[in-house]
Amino acid sequence: MDTHAVIVGGGLAGLAAVAALAQRGIKVTLLESRPRLGGRASSFVDRKTGTQIDNCQHVSMRCCTNLQHFCQTVGLGEFFRCEKELHFIGPDGSITSLRANAWPAPFHLARSFRGLNYLTRAEQSGIVTTLRRLARVDYTTCNGMSFGDWLHREGESAATIERFWHVVLVSALSESLDRVDLYHARKVFVDAFLANRHGWEVQIPTAPLEKLYGDYLANWLTARGADVRLNHGVAQIITNAEGAVAVELQDGQRISADHVVIAVPFQRVLSLLPEKYHDHPQLANILQLESAPISSVHLWFDRPITQLPHAVFVGRLSQWMFNRTALQQPNSDSTCRPAPGESSATPGFYLQVVISASRGLADTSQDQVITQVVDELTGIWPETAQARLVHSRMVTEHKAVFSVKPGAESCRPPQQSPISNVQLAGDWTKTGWPATMESAVRSGYLAAENVLGHLGRVEKLLQADLPTSLLSKILLGL
Repeated sequence: MDTHAVIVGGGLAGLAAVAALAQRGIKVTLLESRPRLGGRASSFVDRKTGTQIDNCQHVSMRCCTNLQHFCQTVGLGEFFRCEKELHFIGPDGSITSLRANAWPAPFHLARSFRGLNYLTRAEQSGIVTTLRRLARVDYTTCNGMSFGDWLHREGESAATIERFWHVVLVSALSESLDRVDLYHARKVFVDAFLANRHGWEVQIPTAPLEKLYGDYLANWLTARGADVRLNHGVAQIITNAEGAVAVELQDGQRISADHVVIAVPFQRVLSLLPEKYHDHPQLANILQLESAPISSVHLWFDRPITQLPHAVFVGRLSQWMFNRTALQQPNSDSTCRPAPGESSATPGFYLQVVISASRGLADTSQDQVITQVVDELTGIWPETAQARLVHSRMVTEHKAVFSVKPGAESCRPPQQSPISNVQLAGDWTKTGWPATMESAVRSGYLAAENVLGHLGRVEKLLQADLPTSLLSKILLGL
């Protein structure tokens, strides 16, 4: 009799688990309560312009080896653009770029780092010293310390924190530095910038997330035998003395299961499990995890204001700009297609400005935020003042990621749940990574590994990290 695995949740974690199991001949049913796949990595149609816009920007980096492997496996690799040059907009509006030289890590970015003219030579030297200490940090002396507190202990100035550490980490982790665990801050800098010369390279989707994780991926899974069911919300996991035996849908229908992977947001996990497991040591602290918001301001102008595909802003409310027209439609006439039922297209050049860790905007109106963002763009690119803002909107994903606060690691459960044939998957499970798409895919692969292991098919699905350069090992102890 064929083994039947049921995956609850069609976000990246669930999709990674489904893809891995279906590829290996396991009968899989994927149940997603929404009418689309992708979870938080999703898009929707802006009614005025007919443009598919992402709920928030989901970029990757070359150090995210499992996400890259997943996308290549399912045929999505071609929809990512690798940026080997990052453009930084200093407080005075000057543009400098970060790019690698021919040297090996950790010196590959040294030359262009020196070119960041909004940092003084003394500040740059201090950052290099602090990075060296961060790579060798002893957690036994810093247990439970936030990265902000650690930086202050190391003597970093407020200006350096604002113009360097804040710029990198808030975008990477969607949290303020006083709410970031030292472990995760170190991981970002080591994996992305210090260990391997390619780890820092940013990979940006060139298509709306709906295209990446929507029909194309559903067809890929179906072609490999997976049963993908949208609009199928799960009410509970049915268990007996031996483990899970079925999944009950919200309409009362039951689907038998030999294995279950629960790949939903951490807030929903306990509601799916029998009450007797709620106080289990592995699960009792899940609800102590917190969420962090990400906001995106979407702007359509009647003319281009910059040719840059992206920009990183220093010392502003705006943090990243993505030129969606250049990234998604590089050969088009940049005319936005109309939404279904609309008679004409709205011409526009489409920019997305991302504000991570945006809880501070809760008491600010959307119009005020949009006005401030446009004013900041005008200060950088004066031609913005001559452009007509055709349309704008702001989108906030209130529970975009889990917050990597000090102590959060102790709340993250392993993929193997207390029920032998039930696995947990999500960026919030123990993956060794913060709240990223990489962490989500890792969790899906680890959950699939456990399912295969229960079937006597031991196989390592998790992909190796990028290799650490010899110099980084010698000089930084990595």
